[in-house]
Order: sequence, then C-alpha cells, then structure tokens
Amino acid sequence: MGANDRSACRGKSTADVIAKLSLVEEETDESLYWMELIVEVGLLPLEKVSNLMSGNTEIMTSNCINQNFT
Repeated sequence: MGANDRSACRGKSTADVIAKLSLVEEETDESLYWMELIVEVGLLPLEKVSNLMSGNTEIMTSNCINQNFT
C-alpha cells in the first residue's frame, strides 16, 4: 500500500496516477477487511487494531479525494 502511494506521486500521466491510487485504495480496503476479520473472530481485541483501522480509513478517504481532483 505505501509503495504504491509513493509511486503515485511519481506518475507519468494523470491516468497513471489514477491507476496507482486505485491500487492503493484496493489494498487499503483489503487491509481493513483483514483487520475487521481478525477482530470479528477474536484473534485481537478492537483496541489493538483501532488505530490501524482509523489510519486505513483516512488513507482511503484521502485517495478518493485525490482521484476526484486528478
């Protein structure tokens, strides 16, 4: 996720940047899914992953905003 986000900053064209940001969004959403599943099945309490989940949500939001302006 982080590498693709960084790579998007070096996009060769608007389409390239949008494609890379789309990958970031997909990977962030997948990470959030796994964290939710980990909590749901009881492997970790929500308190242990809530900061990571908030960070992922923030990344997804900022990428959606970026895609709307590129």
